[in-house]
Amino acid sequence: MYLLKIGIIGLGDIAKKAYLPVLSEKEDIELVLCTRNNLVLNELSKKYRIEEKAQTVEELITKNIDAAFISTATEAHFETAEKLLKSGISVYIDKPISMNLHETEKIVNLAKETGKIAMVGFNRRFIPRVKELKDQGKATLIIMQKNRYASPDFVRRFVVEDFIHVVDTLRFLMNTEVMDLKVEFLKNEDKLDHLVIQLIGEGCTAIGIMNRNSGVTEEVIEYMTAQNKYVVNALVETTRYHDKEINLIKFGDWEPTLYKRGFYQLIDHFIECVRFNKNPALPLRIHYLPMKFVKESLNLLILKLETINYFLASSQTTFNKSGFL
Repeated sequence: MYLLKIGIIGLGDIAKKAYLPVLSEKEDIELVLCTRNNLVLNELSKKYRIEEKAQTVEELITKNIDAAFISTATEAHFETAEKLLKSGISVYIDKPISMNLHETEKIVNLAKETGKIAMVGFNRRFIPRVKELKDQGKATLIIMQKNRYASPDFVRRFVVEDFIHVVDTLRFLMNTEVMDLKVEFLKNEDKLDHLVIQLIGEGCTAIGIMNRNSGVTEEVIEYMTAQNKYVVNALVETTRYHDKEINLIKFGDWEPTLYKRGFYQLIDHFIECVRFNKNPALPLRIHYLPMKFVKESLNLLILKLETINYFLASSQTTFNKSGFL
């Protein structure tokens, strides 16, 4: 089996915590590190004994890589992915592809035109405790909460960089077309405290909740089928309820955290698709649909704020829309 040459662009927290620990273990690939930060580049090159490195995307392209993991700041995803795809290089893009739908559409179309493998990094689809829920039968009701302690944020960043995980996970678990969408929220000044979305499909309702001003950081999925309820806590532990019967499903003590959180499976899947030119389970069109719902959610939020402003105009009270655009 020949060595695939793979670049990793952007060596921040997610690359250090998730991608590099997994990629550096693989014997059938050759890694090339890429970041403008020379100090970080040399530090990680020494730590993982990776000889080849680059400081720009243009320099990385000259290294004749087969594929690249894009783990830069979100604002750089579009430009980086565009350059790589136009150079005939397959790409894995950490979510989101972009902060706006127009750029997402352009990358989706470019991947189609070039015929290269292009995949977006939604790890929850590969998490064992999440993925196995679909084996329990079709859900009629799904409730997912992804809350954070004391972390309100600007609307677009709140929704596109974090809440999109909730939207994508719900769509994955619903396994049916979304026919209607409802949104509620609480906004204080220019930051969003919480957001609730309801996705309505045939025979299934899915509710996504994110409270960024919560008393606890947590992630809980409730998956309900006829006469059964499955609760996944912190993505690693499932409790099944059937009347008075309660069963707990846990990982063994020695299972690696990155396996439990789906990163081994996600990375292996991308590499396999590049090596054998297979269609990925997470093509960019998968990301396009959550981005459409995100755009619709943002539009609904703006419409509601404008309506509130209209009725409060007489009292000279207005709501700040900073963060939407």
